[in-house]
Amino acid sequence: MAGETAAVIGKSVQIRGEVKGQEDLVVEGLVEGTITLSENKLTIGATARVTANVAAKDVVVQGHLQGDIHAAGRVELRSGSNVNGDIRAARLSVEDNAIFSGKVELDGTGADGGKGAGGHPPATAVSATSAGAQFGAN
Repeated sequence: MAGETAAVIGKSVQIRGEVKGQEDLVVEGLVEGTITLSENKLTIGATARVTANVAAKDVVVQGHLQGDIHAAGRVELRSGSNVNGDIRAARLSVEDNAIFSGKVELDGTGADGGKGAGGHPPATAVSATSAGAQFGAN
């Protein structure tokens, strides 16, 4: 939502349970449970510690996430992030020094009609277990 400020869960806030919303959300504190933002963006900040399965339109991870990610759009694993769980998304971006352990399923349901760069279908199953973008087939 252009021009709108995202809701923020601050560094000192701890939430255990279910978080649902209809606006963008930035998590800087601790969340345990589930986070669901069907049509919005979730940002897990650098100071965040999240133990939850998350679902959002787009997900950006800068901190620590233990749980699965489901995004209708894009997932970004930023430098310094640490994710332990499976990812299902239309697109995935992994920066250097991001740590990821889990499986990836790129379902290609984004605006490109299921075609990746160059008109080719996206990869459907990938796994990674080390820092950076070192991926290996299942």
